[in-house]
Amino acid sequence: MAGFRLRLMAAASVALCLNAGMARAEDGYDLWLRYRPVEAATLPAYRAHATTIVAAGTSPTITAAVSELKRGLSGLLAGDVTAGQLSDGAIVIGTPASSDIVKSLNLPLAKLGDEGFVIRTATVGGHAVTVIAGNTDKGVLYGAFRYLSLIETRKPVDALDIADAPKLKVRVLDHWDNLDGTVERGYAGRSIWDWWRLPDLKDPRYIDYARADASVGINGVVLNNVNAKPDSLTAPYIEKTRAIADTLRPYGIRVYLSARFSAPIEIGHLKTADPLDPEVRAWWKAKADEIYAAIPDFGGFLVKASSEGQPGPGDYHRTHADGANMMAEAVGPHGGIIMWRAFVYSEHDARDRAKQASYEFQPLDGQFAPNVLLQIKNGPIDFQPREPFHPLFGAMPKTNEMLEVQITKEYLGQATHLVYSTALYEETLKADTFAQGPGTTVAKVIEGGIGNHPLTGMAGVANTGSDRNWSGSDFNQADWYGFGRLAWNPDDSAPSPKTGRA
Repeated sequence: MAGFRLRLMAAASVALCLNAGMARAEDGYDLWLRYRPVEAATLPAYRAHATTIVAAGTSPTITAAVSELKRGLSGLLAGDVTAGQLSDGAIVIGTPASSDIVKSLNLPLAKLGDEGFVIRTATVGGHAVTVIAGNTDKGVLYGAFRYLSLIETRKPVDALDIADAPKLKVRVLDHWDNLDGTVERGYAGRSIWDWWRLPDLKDPRYIDYARADASVGINGVVLNNVNAKPDSLTAPYIEKTRAIADTLRPYGIRVYLSARFSAPIEIGHLKTADPLDPEVRAWWKAKADEIYAAIPDFGGFLVKASSEGQPGPGDYHRTHADGANMMAEAVGPHGGIIMWRAFVYSEHDARDRAKQASYEFQPLDGQFAPNVLLQIKNGPIDFQPREPFHPLFGAMPKTNEMLEVQITKEYLGQATHLVYSTALYEETLKADTFAQGPGTTVAKVIEGGIGNHPLTGMAGVANTGSDRNWSGSDFNQADWYGFGRLAWNPDDSAPSPKTGRA
């Protein structure tokens, strides 16, 4: 408790200036990707290891990685760093499939998956170089951002041997953005998604948003409010969603939509939304086929059902597993997932509200489809500033579970309190459930450690809006950054508000 209070009193954000002597005015737009020049005394040491960029491949993601390295290094090293030939100090990026250099080095990539990376100092053709490699272009992109972060935080880059990969598969921001541009629990202006002008006009700001997400390993975005409108599933909005997906894709980000459970009635003109009705199942399958035809890498649906008056399977005396599995069946053939929220309570239920989710979900353990993630808030009430971890963590060993935290500060004076919420995320992740004896932390649960689940995840309710500084204040940016870091590695410590490193 005392440690948490100390963190709450931290008076600096990772987005604040790392160089106190910098005279340049700040407006918060650049977030932690500021790329201001390093100090003159250390500049030559960094320049010696970043003379040119040698890239293999021309995919949109490799292009994004090269662009970021050029932008970051040119800013940090106070001079242009561009693509060129192999030479001393070159940065070589690529995959074993695209780069003969990467292939020849036999780097330890086998266990790093699609998103992991290696950063290593090596000698190639007699030249001292830095190699940034991954099994896929996404891994290369994440490695490029990690390399830039080393210089931003003044770490040495002369003898690197880093291998890293995310511990969670789904690392997603949930935007509670409405189609009219308002944001539920939003304290940073209007929605950044300009549904009115999409798909014809795509705000260039979407690229900077994608850069920020990718820089901390976030790989998914739910575009609309969990209190969803059925319109988001209609053809015009699918086309608008496609435009956003096309913009975010080079940065390794998949888009998801919150789906209204009663959409088969409201836009499908069916008489029921009963998940066991064959016509309803066929409607969702056809809708999924329609979306994936437009967006082949669409992530899937986030669903809030049978809670706070929202429609759901309970309206038809069906279980949450019945509802989730019906939708999972629709997206499954396309590789999609369902994130089914466990935030359920009813004012008509006389039982303790803190226990209602456990009453409804625990008996269903083992009944959810393999592509369903049960999305559980950090606590059993509702994102309270002080709340014990949710009892469902560790209580459903046969079910995929993901943690949901709140980045936006709903219960903290609606973003008027100076609080570093990432410390609360860490506290929750390190809480011991004792589900399999001591050491069965919430982090271990969501990493699939109980039941050996391959589908894992963590979600953060975004605090991102149209304000120039994105988050209502520079300080609030820290929790966007911190969420990404802990979603990448839930066993990590909350980044220091001063340095941005654990």
